[in-house]
Amino acid sequence: MLKIGVLGAGHLGKIHIKCINDSDAYQLVGFYDPDEKISATVEKEFGVHRLSDIQEVIDLCDVVDIVTPTISHFDCAVQALKSSKHVFIEKPVVATPEEARQLIDLAMEADVKVQVGHVERFNPAFIAARPYLGQPLFIETHRLAMFNPRGTDVPVVLDLMIHDIDIVLSIVHSNVKKISASGVPVVSDTPDIANARLEFDNGCVANLTASRISMKNMRKTRIFQKDAYISVDFLDKKAEILRMIDIDDPEKADPLAMIIEPANGKKAKQIFFEKPEITPINAIQTELESFADAIINNNTPVVSIDDGYAALDVANKIIEKMEFNIESL
Repeated sequence: MLKIGVLGAGHLGKIHIKCINDSDAYQLVGFYDPDEKISATVEKEFGVHRLSDIQEVIDLCDVVDIVTPTISHFDCAVQALKSSKHVFIEKPVVATPEEARQLIDLAMEADVKVQVGHVERFNPAFIAARPYLGQPLFIETHRLAMFNPRGTDVPVVLDLMIHDIDIVLSIVHSNVKKISASGVPVVSDTPDIANARLEFDNGCVANLTASRISMKNMRKTRIFQKDAYISVDFLDKKAEILRMIDIDDPEKADPLAMIIEPANGKKAKQIFFEKPEITPINAIQTELESFADAIINNNTPVVSIDDGYAALDVANKIIEKMEFNIESL
């Protein structure tokens, strides 16, 4: 059982503390949060020992779970890595790609594992759809949220879109060659709604939309590839698959089956519609336990620090494109 300490006990930090308490993979040694009121509430609610400072947390544990505001991720991670501790760090990994590169170097030097909290990789709908993914040619994502003042201190790209950036990069195994983007600040000083188009070297195109000023919540991704269409609803935990499979003799097929018979002499195709069974899981607890597994078995974490860097790098380039377009108006 790995000893783990949590830095940050805000909204997400409390969720992490609860998940760790419910897990057999970790022993929670305590937490630290500079807010006295929050700390007292969490200590009483969860029966978790409140520690005096960041270094005390680091000294007592094998794994440091960083759930602080993004602006402090880098300093917390540096302190942990210099003490040769494994680090789980919430998304976005840090504030800038340059900081991420420094963490990559420190992690290699310390020979420890780092996992980034891109929790949608552990969404049961995405897990169910993953076996059907081949070589995507076009991807469309919509991540829309009703307005919530929490998180408006950063652009919507880092608040919401970065989830989909990570998902897209994890299934398109090619370099991004071109980025186009636009965004509009509506209720905050940074863009609240944004659209980005990513073009990859292998020809795939991804169109991503994120908004935090919508009338309803939506987290949907549609993936098109040769002979298949995959739809993943990250919010409602549903997946739908439409596949076309070559058949030799259309006349022997099920009479109720949907058959496409091309006029160019190519093989007929039968259309299959599937709804994979979704196994309910606690995605945050699952990602934390997957990190424990990576440490114990010396495997690469599901969402490595390199993945976190890649998503942040693309997100920053999208933000740069949006700022340029806004300034040119």
